[in-house]
Amino acid sequence: MGGGKMKRHAELAENFLENKEKSLWHSDAVWSVRKKRDLLALEIKDFEGLRNLASEIKLHTLTHLDEYLETFEKNALARGIKVHWARNAKECNDIVYDIAQKNGSKNVIKSKSMLSEEIHLNQYLEKRGLEVIETDLGERIIQFQKQTPSHIVLPAIHLKREEVGSIFHENIGTPKDNSDPTFLTHAARAHLREKFLKADIGISGVNYGVAETGEIVVCTNEGNADLTMGLPKIHIALMGIEKVIPRSEHLSVFTTLLARSATGQPSTVYTSHIAAPKEGGEMHVILVDNDRSKFLSDERLFEALKCIRCGACLNTCPVFRHTGGHSYNYIIPGPIGSVLAPFRNYKNYYDMAFACSLCASCSNVCPVKIPLDRLLFHHRQSAVENKTVSSVEKSIFSFVTFSMLHPFVWKKLNQSAVFFMKFIPMKFFNLFSMGWGKYRNLPKAAKPFSQLLKEHKEKL
Repeated sequence: MGGGKMKRHAELAENFLENKEKSLWHSDAVWSVRKKRDLLALEIKDFEGLRNLASEIKLHTLTHLDEYLETFEKNALARGIKVHWARNAKECNDIVYDIAQKNGSKNVIKSKSMLSEEIHLNQYLEKRGLEVIETDLGERIIQFQKQTPSHIVLPAIHLKREEVGSIFHENIGTPKDNSDPTFLTHAARAHLREKFLKADIGISGVNYGVAETGEIVVCTNEGNADLTMGLPKIHIALMGIEKVIPRSEHLSVFTTLLARSATGQPSTVYTSHIAAPKEGGEMHVILVDNDRSKFLSDERLFEALKCIRCGACLNTCPVFRHTGGHSYNYIIPGPIGSVLAPFRNYKNYYDMAFACSLCASCSNVCPVKIPLDRLLFHHRQSAVENKTVSSVEKSIFSFVTFSMLHPFVWKKLNQSAVFFMKFIPMKFFNLFSMGWGKYRNLPKAAKPFSQLLKEHKEKL
């Protein structure tokens, strides 16, 4: 962000919602991925059992994280892989740059890595004179735009194909009005081929680090990661410490869940196991903490570290779908980002926990059963405790709480509301809806719910 005041989610969401047509298009595009996920889940005989197993493996690993990381390091070193430890973003970036300096490297290619986005690696290297090229198609598109990903898995989902066509025309010279996806994909391949061939260093993320074997596993759909890891002399893998899993047999659990949850596929097109440096080359794995240990020590929030970055919570979230990923103002958007961001910087991101209806749909689709709605509710409670919530909001919710705890008062309020809503324009109520009423209209209330319920019971 620039030097000005950071914009809050509500303001950024309002900007996105100004284009109602695009907001609805974005919602449909993301929801279609959620529907694919549901269909693929039905193919697994006991999908819920698999989710439970994945959750238990992750929970076990997090509670024995030091042991598995040391085992991973030992076995990776035995394979000729150089292992580094980075306590924070600066240390990780410094390690990458130091490797580049020692080898006289100037040209870097990258496959998709949310961790590299988290630590702002590209900007760090570019400021020091290195060329950094994203090779994932979506990441390359937003790199042209100087944007951050709007989605964990689908970084350019906020852009229509016509917009992508214009971006390619401006940056790689494709015909101005050609937005055919197949044509643009082939054009991107031709554009990236020379970048692959002249690269000195390839940087990748890590989906799983297997403690038992010391290998890393990278899951992609485009094949660019294999070229990134295999063509340059030097391969650097960035691995958050939470990405370690105990044994090879656990891979089938997570690979079965990952693709289904992320994109509605039986499996990713490429599931690559990298267990040693290429002949004559170097392989480095950087184990990055960057507040993960601190997060792990919080007994209320640590389950968020089970996340496998599938994006399923984003695809189902009604707020994310309608307001877009860039409304969250943090590198990871949606429900999981709204849990992670306030922990990292409460002052800047506390409001993200309120970008949620607490419908719990995110928790219901999470492949490792992170109770995201509960964690978001915890952040909301913290906002009240830290007096971050405005006095007006606090007064309103205090009054609602009092009313709901006293049935007689609640009943009378409902009856009064039904009466007055017959005569008062809806615009009046929207003044007190804290922004919600701007995009929604309350239905006309014919009768209080208690009366409707009573009449329904009498008919039975």
